[in-house]
Amino acid sequence: MGMIYKRGDIWWIKYYQNGKSIRESSKSKSKMVADKFLKRREGEIAQGQLPGVYFEKTTFDQLADGIIQDYRINNRKSFDRMKKAVGHLKEKFSGYKAHQITTQQINEYVLSRLENGVANATINRELAALKRMFSIGFQQTPPLVNRVPHIPSLKERNARKGFFEHWEFVALRNVLPDYLKGAVTFAYKFGWRIEEITGLTWNQVDRRQGIVRLEVGDTKNDEARTIYLDQEVKGVFDEQWEKRKLAKKLLPYVFLNRNGDDRLKRFYKTWRKSCLEAGIGVKLFHDFRRTAVRNMVRSGIPERVAMVISGHKTRCVFDRYNIVNDQDLKLAAQKQSDYLQSLDGHNLGTVTKIGTGKHAQTASN
Repeated sequence: MGMIYKRGDIWWIKYYQNGKSIRESSKSKSKMVADKFLKRREGEIAQGQLPGVYFEKTTFDQLADGIIQDYRINNRKSFDRMKKAVGHLKEKFSGYKAHQITTQQINEYVLSRLENGVANATINRELAALKRMFSIGFQQTPPLVNRVPHIPSLKERNARKGFFEHWEFVALRNVLPDYLKGAVTFAYKFGWRIEEITGLTWNQVDRRQGIVRLEVGDTKNDEARTIYLDQEVKGVFDEQWEKRKLAKKLLPYVFLNRNGDDRLKRFYKTWRKSCLEAGIGVKLFHDFRRTAVRNMVRSGIPERVAMVISGHKTRCVFDRYNIVNDQDLKLAAQKQSDYLQSLDGHNLGTVTKIGTGKHAQTASN
C-alpha cells in the first residue's frame, strides 16, 4: 500500500512497483491533491502499466537519438533529410521533457516556422519526424513514452504540378545532346526517378527479352520492380550497348556521361539550355515522372499496373502525380456534350399525357 507524507510544506507520495518503493513529490501543499496523485499512480500499476514517473524522465533528445539509431539500423535512404528535420526540431525542443511536448507546443513551433517563410511541405516532413520519434519511443521495451501527442499536418499548397506535353518532349529531345536522349526517352516512357535511371547497370537488363529489373534495395521504396521495354526503348538500349563497346573501358552503367567514361551524373546546365532552346521554359527532370503516370492512365493502363511500373508504393502519392490538366477538362466537357446529344436522339418518341387538368404531365415512350 502507498502512503502520503509531508516534506516541509509539500506533500509527497510513496508507492511500490514490483517490490521497489518509489517516491514522488505531488508539487502541492494540498493533502487532497497528493491523495488523488497517489491513487492515480496505484491505478496505473494495478492496470499493469508503468507509473508515469518513468515517462516524465524521458527527454526530447533521447527520442531524437532513437530515430537516428532506427534510421541507421534500417539503412533508410532518407537518413540525411531526417537528420535535417531533427536539427530544426532541436532548435525548439532540445532540453524539453517528452511529456512537455504538447499539441500547443507543436503549434507554436509550426507558427514560428511559417513566420520564417518555410514551406508547408517542409514543415510536414519535420512534423512527421517528430511523430516518428514518439512512435519509436512508445514501441521500446520498456517504453520511453506512454502516449503520442496529436501532431497536426498542414495543407501542402506548394506541390509541383509540372509535366510534359508530347510535343514538348519531342522538341526537347531534338535539341538535347546525344548522350542524354536515351535517358530522357526512358524517363518519359516509364517515369522512374533520376537516381534509378542514372544508376541502372547492365546486369539489371535482359536485352534479348527486353526486360529491366530493379531489385530490393535499388529502389527508393525497397520493392523490386520489373518492366518490359517497347520497341523504341529496346532500340535505345541497343544503341547504349554499342556506345559501351566503343568506350575505352567497359563500364557497368547503361547511361553514360558526355565523355563516355562514367555514369550519367549532373547535367543541369545542359538541361536548362536545351529547355530554353526548345521553347518550353525550364522544366524539371522529375516532371517526366508525373508525365509518365498521366500518359499511362490516359492510354488505358490499369492504375495498379501503372503504379508498379513507375514505382509508386502508396496510392496517395500516385494520385498526386496523376494530374488533371486543362486538356483533360476540355475532353471531359466534350464527352459529356456528345453523350447528352446522343440522349436527345434516343429519347424523341411518342409523347403520352399522364394525369388530367393542370396536374397533367408528359412522358416520352
